[in-house]
Amino acid sequence: MSARTQGKHKDAAMMAASPLLPEPHLVTSQDKPVAGRILAIDDDRGLLENFALALSQDGYKVVTAETLADGLRLAATQPFHACLLDRNIGHDSGLEALPRLRELAPLMRVIMVTASAGVADAVAAMDRGASDYLVKPCLPEQLRIAVARQVDTRRLLDRLDSLERQAGSDTPELSSKNAAMQAAINLALQVARTDANLLVLGESGTGKGVLAKAIHAHSARAAGALVTINCPSLSAELMESELFGHSKGSFTGAVQNTVGRVSHADGGTLFFDEIGDFPVALQPKLLRFIQDKDYERVGDPVTRKADARIIAATNHDLDALVRDGQFRLDLLYRLNVISITLPPLRERLEDLDDLATGFVRRYAASYGLPARRLTPAALSLLHSYAWPGNVRELQNMMERAVILARGEDIGPDLLAVTGGARNEVQAGALMSLEALERLHIERILAVSDNLESAARTLGIDTSTLYRKRKLYGL
Repeated sequence: MSARTQGKHKDAAMMAASPLLPEPHLVTSQDKPVAGRILAIDDDRGLLENFALALSQDGYKVVTAETLADGLRLAATQPFHACLLDRNIGHDSGLEALPRLRELAPLMRVIMVTASAGVADAVAAMDRGASDYLVKPCLPEQLRIAVARQVDTRRLLDRLDSLERQAGSDTPELSSKNAAMQAAINLALQVARTDANLLVLGESGTGKGVLAKAIHAHSARAAGALVTINCPSLSAELMESELFGHSKGSFTGAVQNTVGRVSHADGGTLFFDEIGDFPVALQPKLLRFIQDKDYERVGDPVTRKADARIIAATNHDLDALVRDGQFRLDLLYRLNVISITLPPLRERLEDLDDLATGFVRRYAASYGLPARRLTPAALSLLHSYAWPGNVRELQNMMERAVILARGEDIGPDLLAVTGGARNEVQAGALMSLEALERLHIERILAVSDNLESAARTLGIDTSTLYRKRKLYGL
């Protein structure tokens, strides 16, 4: 139990043992929504009433206490955005009580109120944890400005804390003990604040798409859209229409005007997933858009503009594609202003336990299931695997294990049932052609972004892959 929780329980017990204590005075404005909860602690009832009257006009809910003991109990048992604390409260010192108040309510912003205008008092208050300092008597406007500033700060800190917790719980992929992965994350967050084009490199399943989302979320364009183009899934003809839009009647099936994804990404971010598969014939038009922000819709000569930041990701060796004539060198230069390389999971096994347990927590909560835990034997088994599908394969394996688990524990048996791709073929083992084909398809599916990409790797069409998945129960 944390010190904060212990303090709360202790003070709550003290309150329950003192039923004759006077109820705290509560002042609210009936005409405004609650803008925040304020605790005011002072032995001067008239001053407290003035504070409450001034702040209630701005919609604050003001709870007052005329003794330090009452104030500490309130801080321990009720949530407040900010506190107005008098320096001297009867025979008690508000200044000396500041550390205890901060211990009971560490997120509450404290404004020290005193009759002394001395710099030494202000410094002493700040050293003990005060966020601001007011000299009384003060004008109502001064009071309201000081309180509004602290309430806004508290809300901002709450928001940042929420985002950090969400990032930690929803994207365990972006929390790492591995030096190479942490360096990649830090570089991504550093360049997120700029509009520089980014190229994210790494094997399939290493988290390139997750990193792109994080970069967008931490950028000045976060209020805009993050629009994804899955390059392997579109032919050259469909890609141009999807990317830039088309006019009605420009080709068979174009029954209406469409604006295209670059238009949707205006003011936001355009993410090209697997840019190495972008059609060669369209690369000059993409290069022009990246350089000048200009484009035309299919069948429409009007030149339009869209302001979108470019993030591209690939598991291909783009230099090799350039040498083979499959990728333009000038396009590579434009994309590769900053490059970030994500290491494969097999090279960051120190993160494996945290990643696996993070995914288990996520999917248990997502499916409304009881908490699950990986047994030591299950974790040991995970560490013995080479992870060709990287984090995506681990994520899929944990999702299946959470769903199939009948109790709290996830043991090796569940991983064996749900992660067939985990098992290596023993050297010299004899397998039927059918079993070998099933294993190969399962492996390719585990490391592919989608069915189209898997079918392309296997050298079959998508409909054939569908049939084989059904045949083998994949």
